[in-house]
Amino acid sequence: MTNKVTVVGSLNVDTTLRIKRMPLPGETLSSESKSSAAGGKGANQAVAAARAGADTKFVGRVGNDQSGQFMIDSLSENHIDTRYITKDDNAGTGSATILLDDNGQNSILVYGGANQCVSPADVDNAQAAIANADFVIAQFETPQETTLEAFKLAKQHGVKTILNPAPAAKIDPEILKVTDLIIPNETECATLTNVIIADETSMLEAAGHFAQMGVKNLIITVGSKGAFYCTQNGYDFVPAFKVHAVDTTAAGDTFIGALSSQLKPDMSNIKEALIFAQRASSITVQRMGALPSIPTLAEIKAASQN
Repeated sequence: MTNKVTVVGSLNVDTTLRIKRMPLPGETLSSESKSSAAGGKGANQAVAAARAGADTKFVGRVGNDQSGQFMIDSLSENHIDTRYITKDDNAGTGSATILLDDNGQNSILVYGGANQCVSPADVDNAQAAIANADFVIAQFETPQETTLEAFKLAKQHGVKTILNPAPAAKIDPEILKVTDLIIPNETECATLTNVIIADETSMLEAAGHFAQMGVKNLIITVGSKGAFYCTQNGYDFVPAFKVHAVDTTAAGDTFIGALSSQLKPDMSNIKEALIFAQRASSITVQRMGALPSIPTLAEIKAASQN
């Protein structure tokens, strides 16, 4: 069965600057190279879902500019339904500047632009895309009031919701009450629960905090170490695949999108879907860029045979 995924999220044009190391405060460094590509957490997750085989739709905004059309075209080329992307006449298309060092680590500066104008009305206009989905995914590069509206609509239609609370921010508690699965990294998890993620005990403690806030299912991604999951049916930590990372941009987004393409709405196959998502993410980090680095289903399956 092909999962149907609707992403409510951000669309950014990414500019990546390659540098030997991160600059110190007040320091000027020369960039070794510069490249631009489609990106944004929402776009990355949608493309990851689509390339992994999901029937994918997108709800968002771009500026009425060349960058906006570039983003729409980039999603369309990945067979994503873009009819619910609005062109905003008053805000420019979102953008991100990525500093990438020789160790594959990055620092990212984001201009929200039209992403900050995605409204509950945009979500209401996309009700059909939400009602017919298996999963609705949202992040925090668009307004929380819009995420809340999307998740409320999803619950009205019996659709499961996935929240990626990134970048970390104080969450409207009403959003958590309509979130079925939350996927933070260890830093975001600590910010939201005040639990420092160090071992399985702390991860279970964090899961308890989220459960008290209304979220019964949790995945914590821990970079190159792996990922922890906790549901009503059990918990486990799954080690990551060992690869040489050259660019970690979009690794977490690839994980979430790929996961949504395989996960059953009842979460009964969460471990298998998580391993699939880790395999996809391990391919992403071995390539440069955001969207260009996200693997296809064929590539993920091929990698699993090695």
